[in-house]
Amino acid sequence: MAEIHGKFDDRFVAMRDLLSASIDAGTDVGASVAVTIDGAPVVDIWGGWADAEKTTPWQADTITNVWSTTKTMTSLAALVLVDRGELDVFAPVSKYWPEFAANGKEAVEVRHLMSHTSGVSAWAQPVIVDDIYDWEKSTSMLAAQEPWWEPGTQSGYHALNQGHLVGEVIRRISGQKPGEFFASEIAGPLGIDFHIGLDPSEYHRIANVIPPPPMEIDFATLDMNSVLVKTFMGPAPDASVAWTTDWRQADIGAANGHGNARSVARAQSIIACGGELDGVKLLSPATIDLIFQVQSSGIDLVLGIDSTFGIGYGLPNASYPYFPSGKICFWGGWGGSVIIVDTDRRMTVAYMMNRMDAGLVGDVRGESLVRAAYAAIGVTA
Repeated sequence: MAEIHGKFDDRFVAMRDLLSASIDAGTDVGASVAVTIDGAPVVDIWGGWADAEKTTPWQADTITNVWSTTKTMTSLAALVLVDRGELDVFAPVSKYWPEFAANGKEAVEVRHLMSHTSGVSAWAQPVIVDDIYDWEKSTSMLAAQEPWWEPGTQSGYHALNQGHLVGEVIRRISGQKPGEFFASEIAGPLGIDFHIGLDPSEYHRIANVIPPPPMEIDFATLDMNSVLVKTFMGPAPDASVAWTTDWRQADIGAANGHGNARSVARAQSIIACGGELDGVKLLSPATIDLIFQVQSSGIDLVLGIDSTFGIGYGLPNASYPYFPSGKICFWGGWGGSVIIVDTDRRMTVAYMMNRMDAGLVGDVRGESLVRAAYAAIGVTA
C-alpha cells in the first residue's frame, strides 16, 4: 500500500485510501489532495513520486503545472478588482482595453471573457506557442481578430487564451499582468504557494507533468474551420511544453499556474468562506454572487459536452453527476486536476497530480475524491 504523508481528520480516511490505491495501481504517479472547511485544512495529504522514473518522492512543498485550474486564480484576481469597484463585468471590454473593439468585438463584455462566450476562444492562425509568451504580441493578436461566433450566445471553451483576455483587462486597470497581480494582492497577503509565472529559484520543487496518451482524432472527419479545430490548433497543445523555462516563466493565466492541492484549496477557500480568510477580506457576498449568474448553458462548441458557466467558473449540471445540491462552483485542468468550491458548506476540495490522463477538465480520479469528501461530511449527490 503506497505510503501517504500529511494530515487528515479521521472521517476523511477514505480519501487517503483512494490516493494510496491510485498510486499503487499506477493511475497516479504523484499527487496531492486537500480539503478545507471554514478555511481550515481538514485534509492535506500527498504521496507517490515527483518524476516519471519514480526516483524523487513527492514532498510537502512539491508543485506542478495544474493547467486550466489556473483559470480559477485569474478569475479570483478579476473578482478582487470587481469588489474594489475598479472593474464592471457587464461593461464592454473596450472600456478598459480600447483596441479590443476591433473587427466586430465592440459589444463583447468582460463577463463574456470570463464565461467563455466572447467568440474569441483561441488565437487565429498563424500562431505558435512562442507567440503566447510575448504579452504585447499575444494580446494585440487577440484584440485584432474577429469573433468566431456571435458573442454572448454560446460558450466555446477559451482553453489557452482566457488568461490573456481577462489578464489584459486586469493589466489595463492595475498596471500588473495577472500573475503579478495575483502574487501581490492575493498570494502574498495570504501566504498561498501558487504561481502564475514561476521564478527559477522554485524549479527544484516542480513535479513535471507526465503527458497523457495521444488524443485519437480522425482529422478527416472534422471540419477544419470549426470552432473546436481552430481552438485546439491556436496553438496546438503539447503537454511537454510545461517542462520548458519559457513556459514556466510566462504569464499564462489560463494554463501555466504551478501549485499543489493545499495552495489551490486555500486560494479558493476565499470564495467558500464568503470572501474573507484569516482576517484578510478580498470579496463581498455580492461579488461572489456574480459567479453564480448563469451566462451560458448547453453544448460547448469546444468541449463538446453540456456545460454551464457562471462568471469565472463552471457550474454543476448533468455532465457532473457527482455534485450534491447547493451553491457550488468549480473547474479543473487538462489531465485531471480539479478544484471544487462549495459556498453552502464553506468547503473546498482540491486534487493536483503529475500523471495526466485523457480528460480536459478533471477525470474519474478527482471525481472519486470529491465523492469521498462529501461522504465524509454526510452528503451525497
